[in-house]
Amino acid sequence: MNSAIRRLAVAAMVLMLALMANSTYLQAFRSNELNGRNDNKRVRDSQFSVDRGAILIGNKAIAKSDPSSDRFKYQRTYPEGPVYAPVTGYYSYLFGRAGIELNQNSELNGSDPSLAFRRIIDVISNRPQQGASVTLTLNAKAQQAAYKGLGDKKGAVVAIEPKTGKILALATTPSYDPNQLASHDLSKVSAAWKKLEADPDKPTLNRAARETYPPGSTFKLVTAAAALSSGKYTPETKTNSPAELPLPQTTTPLVNEDRKNCGGSNEATLTIALRYSCNTAFGSVGLELKADALREQAAKFGFGERHLPELSGVASAFPGDPNEPQTAQSAIGQFDVRATPLQMAMVAAGIANKGEVMKPYLVQSVKTANLKTVSETKPESLHQAVTPEVAAQLTGMMVDVVKNGTGKKGQIDGIEVAGKTGTAQTSPERPPFAWFTAFAPANDPQIAVAVMIESADVARNDIAGGALAAPISKAVMEAVLR
Repeated sequence: MNSAIRRLAVAAMVLMLALMANSTYLQAFRSNELNGRNDNKRVRDSQFSVDRGAILIGNKAIAKSDPSSDRFKYQRTYPEGPVYAPVTGYYSYLFGRAGIELNQNSELNGSDPSLAFRRIIDVISNRPQQGASVTLTLNAKAQQAAYKGLGDKKGAVVAIEPKTGKILALATTPSYDPNQLASHDLSKVSAAWKKLEADPDKPTLNRAARETYPPGSTFKLVTAAAALSSGKYTPETKTNSPAELPLPQTTTPLVNEDRKNCGGSNEATLTIALRYSCNTAFGSVGLELKADALREQAAKFGFGERHLPELSGVASAFPGDPNEPQTAQSAIGQFDVRATPLQMAMVAAGIANKGEVMKPYLVQSVKTANLKTVSETKPESLHQAVTPEVAAQLTGMMVDVVKNGTGKKGQIDGIEVAGKTGTAQTSPERPPFAWFTAFAPANDPQIAVAVMIESADVARNDIAGGALAAPISKAVMEAVLR
């Protein structure tokens, strides 16, 4: 009997120790995670009475907390809701958080470990808890130009400062009004959410950083980079560029958009091939370089990695093991190549920055309520995608595209622009994707832009990167450069 009691006592002690260990682990290591969960109602009720910090662009609040006379002490408001919705996200009692509101939640509500000293001061001085403000890298004029340029089109714009990786603009359309989800009238919030969920255009999608698309001919910049880096090509190297390129293992040839050869020749230089966005030329280059070389070059520009954790960005992808026809298609940004607009802006920014791709970032700094800086983001190099010499060659080729080729509508008076158009085919049932990526000034880049138009109210034959996307890129760059 005594031995049975001892065994029971030992088992009880082990269980008590396990319970204490688990409780300690949860308190010490997982408290922030559990407090940050969208479905934690107790914490949610408490946090809705906290003076949540503002989300700022310079001194301008694009999300702020105003005093409220209802059961919650503060109402979250978004002065220009739809313009910044893909960035700010929303702060909703029923549906949690998204965007910066989600990924900077502990800073904004004041619970982050970096704000512990501030919380102690608040307790000692008997002041209510205050959140920190989060200042973003966005340029307000560029953001407005991007949103206005997209208009009623379905698409996205991303602009980057090439030398630092700062995000200057990040807009998607259609957008939504986060004020409707932040309301304290929960019946209206629920109705607004149901309407957004039922909308076939999916306005809550972040098309700039969280959705991938076939990049089409903008990917030819990556193929050109691989070609020039191989040592086998220069901008003046002639390529095989017929109207139709026979492909191994299939009877279906690779064709140019106009079913003609490139620039009036079956052997166009790499520069002319980029100028006219010649599919057969870049398909030929892809077949010679092989898939591994294209994949490695894409990875140097950031493919395969997740960027902008502030917005839970997704990775772009180059196919894993394409056969030869698929490699030729991949070389022109088709087959299973997928990219976010953010990624294609990074490609342009990397070329602009002498081949060095900087890590993109959106949060500039976090400051306490008394404006003491808690953290500040410093520029960080991600990869050296190409040498400065190759970057200079690519820049010259991209300038030619805008001056003499498919990117003429991206021109800016008095400023030399380097760019590349793209029109990505998907299926006969849906219209092509129109792309344009560029940077300017070409000799001293201050901004790199990628524009993707998923659909627009125009005839299918009128959909092209140069026609639809380039004018938007021009407007965004002018907003910064002028």
